[in-house]
Amino acid sequence: MDLEIYDEHELVSASHLKLAQDLIRLGAQEINLAADTEMSLTFCTATGIQQLNRRYRATDKPTDVISFALEDGDDAGIKTRALEEEFGLPRNLGDLFICPEVVQAHAQEYGHSVEREFGYTVVHGLLHLSGFDHIESQAAQEMFALQEKILQEAQLQR
Repeated sequence: MDLEIYDEHELVSASHLKLAQDLIRLGAQEINLAADTEMSLTFCTATGIQQLNRRYRATDKPTDVISFALEDGDDAGIKTRALEEEFGLPRNLGDLFICPEVVQAHAQEYGHSVEREFGYTVVHGLLHLSGFDHIESQAAQEMFALQEKILQEAQLQR
């Protein structure tokens, strides 16, 4: 996995940066992503993620995670995967934005450790970027089971 991490405001500790890298790699292996698959992970302030949420999701409040999958909503009939395959480019999943402040608040609210909630958020975002969703019941069961398996493998139980 070719993972670019951006933490411009130094919002995340070195141990959480390593945890994010480890979880992305573990998750990528679990769902059989090619080794050269690309994605980015950006850690944002509450204000920064609220701006993204307002602009792209029409919700004016901070959130824990927003994913922008490149393979969602391909424009004008252009299929990203087809272009990547045609030109021999690595698959680029897209961009994941996480707000550590909201993750910490959720950990307290749900009674989880910060590490568990952080891990949950990273894995959940990776799965969304990879095409998984939880809109329909069957897809939700598959996504949540996979998510839980990855978190257990990383020893991040509830």
